[in-house]
This record gives sequence, C-alpha cells and structure tokens, in this order.
Amino acid sequence: MLFHSPELTDREVEVVVEVNRLQEDLRLNVREPRRWVGSLRRASMARAIQGSNSIEGYDASLDDAAAVDLGEEPLDATQATTLALKGYRHAMTFVLQMASDDRFSYNEQLIKSLHYMMTSYDLQSRPGLWRIGAIFVENEHSHEIVYEGADVSQVPTLMTELIDDLNSLEQRQPIVDAAMAHLNLVMVHPFRDGNGRMARCLQTLVLARQGIIAPVFSSVEEYLGKNTQAYYDVLAQVGDGSWRPERDARPWVRFMLTAHLRQARTMLRRVKESERLWFEIEKLVKAQGLPERTFAALYDAAIGFRVRNATYRAMLRPDDDITDATASRDLKHLLEAKLLRPVGEKRGRYYTASPKLRDLWQSIVTNRDPRDDSDPFADELLPIVSGRLF
Repeated sequence: MLFHSPELTDREVEVVVEVNRLQEDLRLNVREPRRWVGSLRRASMARAIQGSNSIEGYDASLDDAAAVDLGEEPLDATQATTLALKGYRHAMTFVLQMASDDRFSYNEQLIKSLHYMMTSYDLQSRPGLWRIGAIFVENEHSHEIVYEGADVSQVPTLMTELIDDLNSLEQRQPIVDAAMAHLNLVMVHPFRDGNGRMARCLQTLVLARQGIIAPVFSSVEEYLGKNTQAYYDVLAQVGDGSWRPERDARPWVRFMLTAHLRQARTMLRRVKESERLWFEIEKLVKAQGLPERTFAALYDAAIGFRVRNATYRAMLRPDDDITDATASRDLKHLLEAKLLRPVGEKRGRYYTASPKLRDLWQSIVTNRDPRDDSDPFADELLPIVSGRLF
C-alpha cells in the first residue's frame, strides 16, 4: 500500500487550473526561438540543481551550479559538493532526454540508474541498489530520530507498486501525480542515501512525461531549496515518524500546489525580465560594435554570475564555435567597453558585471511586478506549511 492522493476539493481544483494556466503562458513565452530563452533556461537549471542539493547540505553559489551544468569546474564549491552537483546534473540531463521518448516506461532499473548517476561518487551510498537495512532520518540539530523508512523487507514490493502506479497516470492531474510520486519515494526511503534528491528528480520526470512545460521551467526544486524547513515540516506532518501510508496526504498536496503556483508566477516574472534585459544588452552591444555572441556573457554577468573564458565558450551555441583566443579577445573587448570587471589573474581570472551593467539590471529589478505570496488556501480550515521564493 502506498500513500494515495485525496480527492481534490473545489479550491484545490481551482489552484490546479490556475497553475495550468500559468504554465501554458510560460509555454507560449519560451517556445519561440529567442536567444534569451537559452540563458533563462540555463539559469533555471542552475537554480534547480542548487536548490535540490542545498536541501541535503551541499551548498554552492548559483554560478558554481551554472558552471557544473555547462560541464565546467566550479570556482568555490568543495569537492563533495561538486561531485553532488555533477551527479544531480547527470540525472537531470537524463530526465530531459527521456521527456520526449515515445517508447518510455517506468521500471526498477530506471529508478536505480538515476540513483547511480546521482551518487556513484560515493560507493558507501550503494549507488543503484536498494538499501539492505533499516534507515532513520535524524534531526541534525537535536540528533533525534524524526523518521524511519519502510521496513527493508517491503522496499522491493513498494517500489514495484510505485512503478506500476507511475505507468498508469494517463487520466490524472500531472502536478498532483508528480507530488505523490515524490512523497511515496521519499517516505519509502528505498536507498541508503540520496532519497530526497531522487524523489525531487522523479517528480520532475513525472511532470515532463505528462506533457507539462519543459522540466527546467516546471521544476519546483528551487522553491523547495528556498523553503527547506517548510518542506521538512510538511513531510514530518504527513509521515508522523514512520512509514504510515494510510495517513492523510492532503497537507503535502496543498504544499506542493502552493509551490507550483508560486514558482510559475516567479518564472513568468523572470521571462519578462529576461526579455527586457536581453533587449537592453542588445542596444549596448550594437552601440559598441561588439559581436552578438557576447550577449550571453553579459546576461550572465548582469544577473550576478561570474563569467570565465571556459564558461563563456561553453554557453555559446554550436554554430558560434570559438577558440580560447577568440573568447579572450571578446572578454577583453567587453572590459574595454566598461561592461565587465576583471577579478584575479591568469587562469584564475573571472569577470563580473561593471557598475553600468549592474545598474541596468537593478533598474529592471526595481520595476518588476509585485510578487504574490498569498496563501491560496488561507480561507480553508486545513493549515498549510507555507514559504516564499526570493
């Protein structure tokens, strides 16, 4: 027996409809071949990687997560964090590849393979294998046991049930289905380590497979990373200390509906800001007679990323194929145009936004639409653990 989604109330259905409407707006805004969409997609992927791993204590700056997503080495992250980021990136990239596979189906080996991609750097985690003993979740501050996963003897059967359930999702609500897949995997806790990351990755996969907008734009991993305590609290509320699938999953469903609603609103705001930023950068580049390929580097610097020769080359389109020397010349021209500032020397050098570029971005941020952090279930009797997205 697994946790089952409750029958949705009228208000919950209204929130689902609103999320679907916002995601359709997103789909319309990002489906056209605009070059700024690639930069927004890259930044969104970095936020998802950073958010999901931060929940597990792997803290990295956003531009370090972006560098890993580009296949480059981060500047500041520890080795353990770098390996975790790379593992999650491999798994998420695989999810993106599978999103449009017409012959796709969920199976045990798929789940185990995703886990292997995430944790293969640590053989003690038994990458790609179910755990072989009891597992306990400990409060890192009080050192109290706050949750015990399903009995190890039940794990294979429960995971088979989950996989069968995932293969029969055609007539349901995608965001609720994905939330329940997340809840069931994290509550079963089938692996020795990496269960939270696996559950969040599985949620994104379910969204992708059911036709929701591209996973990188529909994922709520960033929201969960920003609201980690609220995320833990609602899991504790539903789990109540041990594997009890008969408990009411409604608090979890409402938490995830709220997460999707707020994340979708945030993404739509970023779409508008990205389009405006790209337009302003285009004016600067053309006024200076600089190559159009420099747009992406200036976009990244404007939103706070550190730009390096290697990451600049990696972010360009295949038909922009440039050498190390050409990239160095481009960056030098951006310095001379007073659009970037250098930090460090030689191989350790990177570039940040100049005051001129920072002011441009700040003017866009200052005039952004007000954020709606209202609780969509505020008038309902059932309490919801809530958070916000910065």
